[in-house]
Amino acid sequence: MTRHAERLLAAVQAGLARRVGTLMQALVIATTACLLAEPAHAHKPSDSYLVVSVDGNSVVGQWDIALRDLDFAIGLDADGDGRITWGETRARHADIAAYATARLALKADGRDCVLQVGTQAVDDHTDGAYSVLPLQFDCPPGASAPATLTLRYTLFADIDPQHRGLLNLRAGGNTRTAIFSPEAATQTFELATVSRWRQLLDYSREGVWHIWIGFDHILFLLSLLLPAVGIWATGHVRTTAWQPVPRFAVVFWDVLRIVTAFTLAHSITLSLAALGWVSLPSRWVESSIAASVVLAALNNVFPLFHRRRWMVAFAFGLLHGFGFASVLADLGLPQGALALALLGFNLGVEVGQLAIVAAFLPLAYTLRRTAFYRHAVLFGGSLLIATLAAVWFAERAFDLKLMPF
Repeated sequence: MTRHAERLLAAVQAGLARRVGTLMQALVIATTACLLAEPAHAHKPSDSYLVVSVDGNSVVGQWDIALRDLDFAIGLDADGDGRITWGETRARHADIAAYATARLALKADGRDCVLQVGTQAVDDHTDGAYSVLPLQFDCPPGASAPATLTLRYTLFADIDPQHRGLLNLRAGGNTRTAIFSPEAATQTFELATVSRWRQLLDYSREGVWHIWIGFDHILFLLSLLLPAVGIWATGHVRTTAWQPVPRFAVVFWDVLRIVTAFTLAHSITLSLAALGWVSLPSRWVESSIAASVVLAALNNVFPLFHRRRWMVAFAFGLLHGFGFASVLADLGLPQGALALALLGFNLGVEVGQLAIVAAFLPLAYTLRRTAFYRHAVLFGGSLLIATLAAVWFAERAFDLKLMPF
């Protein structure tokens, strides 16, 4: 190769490195802004649980809606002390019913049904208190039981696009599930048939969504990925002790071990918890998940586990599985339907997880030799993650409100 060609190649490589560096920097800034702007999403995402039962011409149901979501929408905390009491909730029962019924509609065989709400109650789910609304659908009488139901669900669509409505539909001895979102607000169900593939797809999509908006899970994974493109030359806490790996194959196998260990671990506990075989207090689980993020991030600054981070991924992955399981456990599905929902949700989590790895790893590998990656991304990013997760831990473990968001 001529000197001119060598200089041209070097210039191209330098330009590419600058562009990738700019992209990585923008990614770090954007991620930081999102984390600081929306820390509440480190907790369980907003869901409501809708059960509809069809028995002949009778259509009844129950709708569980989180008090924290209703408080944000219509204001339940009358005295502003940060706590929603039974008295405050009971005083707003009529407003809760009006707000909810305006955002739920049902048709039986294409004909509108009138929705009535019975005496409301409050129940505890894994992530807090929920208002329980008994539902009665007065549908036009027919010669036989309805063949199709069409549901339109728009609860919180105008204020929280991340909210999901989880439906448990029981008819003719069969149970099916569905997930409502702003993009899938109206859905029609053939009561005589059950599409298992549709249910599997719905819960796979929900699994992808939950991993992408579950910032504590994402930050734990990123904390394990950040040092994957380098090795520690010594055990001392110095940036010069961290050296870039020479080949991508080294990175690939290291990440494969980490992701496999994390996947295996959270799949085990997700299954155990969702099937009801193991149950742990939600507050303990959420606090422990935040603590796992702190420890994984600090390990990048004060390294204790150099070459066996897959063991860390497996140990803490067991905790994260209980966090993933909360959405399925709260739905209260029968065992047969729960097994299908569990499979689809778990597959979705893995797809979402692999998408994060595929997006981050090539950029990290390209920038592994730069001071920007070593100082700003690896060390600075790890300290930022540890700080944010420490705040989450304090809020969850001690029921504090440290962030004004």
